[in-house]
Amino acid sequence: MAHFAELDENNVVKQVIVVHNNELLDDEGQENEAKGVEFCSSLFGHTNWVQTSYNDSVRKQFAGVGFTYDDVNDIFVAPQPYPSWSLDDNSDWQPPTPMPEDDNMYSWNEDTQSWDLVEPVTDETE
Repeated sequence: MAHFAELDENNVVKQVIVVHNNELLDDEGQENEAKGVEFCSSLFGHTNWVQTSYNDSVRKQFAGVGFTYDDVNDIFVAPQPYPSWSLDDNSDWQPPTPMPEDDNMYSWNEDTQSWDLVEPVTDETE
Protein backbone atom coordinates (compact mmCIF):
# COMPACT_ATOMS: atom_id res chain seq x y z
CA MET A 1 0.00 0.00 0.00
CA ALA A 2 1.14 3.52 -0.75
CA HIS A 3 0.44 6.60 1.33
CA PHE A 4 -0.23 10.11 0.07
CA ALA A 5 -0.29 13.32 2.07
CA GLU A 6 -2.77 16.06 1.20
CA LEU A 7 -1.16 19.49 1.55
CA ASP A 8 -2.79 22.84 2.17
CA GLU A 9 -1.69 26.09 0.49
CA ASN A 10 1.25 26.35 2.96
CA ASN A 11 2.41 22.76 2.37
CA VAL A 12 1.08 21.64 5.75
CA VAL A 13 -0.30 18.09 5.80
CA LYS A 14 -4.09 18.01 6.18
CA GLN A 15 -4.52 14.23 5.97
CA VAL A 16 -2.74 11.09 4.87
CA ILE A 17 -4.58 8.46 2.86
CA VAL A 18 -3.79 4.92 1.77
CA VAL A 19 -3.76 4.13 -1.95
CA HIS A 20 -3.56 0.61 -3.36
CA ASN A 21 -0.31 0.00 -5.21
CA ASN A 22 -2.28 -0.90 -8.36
CA GLU A 23 -3.28 2.77 -8.65
CA LEU A 24 0.39 3.73 -9.00
CA LEU A 25 1.21 1.48 -11.94
CA ASP A 26 2.21 3.14 -15.19
CA ASP A 27 1.97 1.64 -18.69
CA GLU A 28 5.12 -0.43 -18.07
CA GLY A 29 3.79 -1.82 -14.78
CA GLN A 30 6.11 0.29 -12.64
CA GLU A 31 4.97 2.25 -9.60
CA ASN A 32 4.84 5.95 -10.38
CA GLU A 33 4.10 8.71 -7.87
CA ALA A 34 2.48 10.87 -10.54
CA LYS A 35 -0.10 8.12 -11.12
CA GLY A 36 -0.87 8.16 -7.40
CA VAL A 37 -1.28 11.94 -7.43
CA GLU A 38 -3.57 11.58 -10.46
CA PHE A 39 -5.66 9.01 -8.58
CA CYS A 40 -5.90 11.20 -5.46
CA SER A 41 -6.82 14.18 -7.63
CA SER A 42 -9.64 12.22 -9.23
CA LEU A 43 -11.05 11.50 -5.77
CA PHE A 44 -10.57 14.90 -4.12
CA GLY A 45 -10.45 17.37 -7.01
CA HIS A 46 -7.01 18.93 -6.52
CA THR A 47 -3.38 17.99 -7.21
CA ASN A 48 -1.72 19.02 -3.95
CA TRP A 49 -0.64 15.49 -2.96
CA VAL A 50 2.81 14.09 -2.14
CA GLN A 51 3.70 10.47 -1.54
CA THR A 52 5.02 9.57 1.91
CA SER A 53 6.52 6.33 3.12
CA TYR A 54 5.45 4.43 6.22
CA ASN A 55 8.95 2.93 6.49
CA ASP A 56 10.65 6.35 6.04
CA SER A 57 12.23 5.28 2.73
CA VAL A 58 11.33 8.57 1.01
CA ARG A 59 11.11 12.17 2.17
CA LYS A 60 12.88 11.62 5.51
CA GLN A 61 9.90 10.49 7.57
CA PHE A 62 6.29 9.47 7.36
CA ALA A 63 4.03 12.50 7.07
CA GLY A 64 1.43 13.13 9.73
CA VAL A 65 -1.25 15.76 10.11
CA GLY A 66 0.47 19.06 10.91
CA PHE A 67 3.80 18.10 9.33
CA THR A 68 5.18 20.47 6.69
CA TYR A 69 6.40 19.40 3.28
CA ASP A 70 9.69 21.14 2.49
CA ASP A 71 9.64 21.14 -1.30
CA VAL A 72 13.19 22.51 -1.57
CA ASN A 73 14.68 19.54 0.31
CA ASP A 74 11.85 17.14 -0.68
CA ILE A 75 11.23 16.04 2.93
CA PHE A 76 8.52 16.15 5.58
CA VAL A 77 9.32 18.10 8.75
CA ALA A 78 7.55 17.39 12.02
CA PRO A 79 5.69 20.21 13.79
CA GLN A 80 7.77 22.28 16.19
CA PRO A 81 7.29 20.65 19.62
CA TYR A 82 8.05 23.81 21.65
CA PRO A 83 8.61 27.46 20.69
CA SER A 84 12.20 27.39 21.99
CA TRP A 85 13.28 24.43 19.86
CA SER A 86 15.03 24.97 16.53
CA LEU A 87 15.71 22.91 13.43
CA ASP A 88 19.17 21.45 13.00
CA ASP A 89 20.94 20.79 9.69
CA ASN A 90 19.03 17.48 9.36
CA SER A 91 15.64 19.21 9.79
CA ASP A 92 15.16 17.65 13.23
CA TRP A 93 13.90 19.75 16.15
CA GLN A 94 16.47 20.29 18.89
CA PRO A 95 15.98 21.75 22.38
CA PRO A 96 18.09 24.70 23.57
CA THR A 97 19.91 22.30 25.90
CA PRO A 98 20.41 18.60 25.24
CA MET A 99 18.54 16.06 27.33
CA PRO A 100 20.74 14.48 30.02
CA GLU A 101 22.24 11.19 28.91
CA ASP A 102 21.59 8.79 31.75
CA ASP A 103 19.09 6.07 32.64
CA ASN A 104 16.43 8.52 33.89
CA MET A 105 13.37 9.76 32.05
CA TYR A 106 12.92 13.49 31.41
CA SER A 107 10.32 15.85 30.02
CA TRP A 108 10.97 19.26 28.53
CA ASN A 109 9.84 22.24 30.64
CA GLU A 110 9.28 25.17 28.29
CA ASP A 111 8.82 27.64 31.18
CA THR A 112 12.25 26.95 32.68
CA GLN A 113 13.89 25.94 29.38
CA SER A 114 15.23 22.81 31.04
CA TRP A 115 14.66 19.09 31.42
CA ASP A 116 12.59 17.91 34.39
CA LEU A 117 13.21 14.49 35.88
CA VAL A 118 10.16 12.25 35.52
CA GLU A 119 9.65 10.33 38.74
CA PRO A 120 8.52 6.73 38.30
CA VAL A 121 4.96 6.01 39.36
CA THR A 122 4.77 3.51 42.19
CA ASP A 123 1.86 1.33 43.12
CA GLU A 124 1.00 2.42 46.65
CA THR A 125 -1.20 -0.63 47.27
CA GLU A 126 1.80 -2.91 47.68
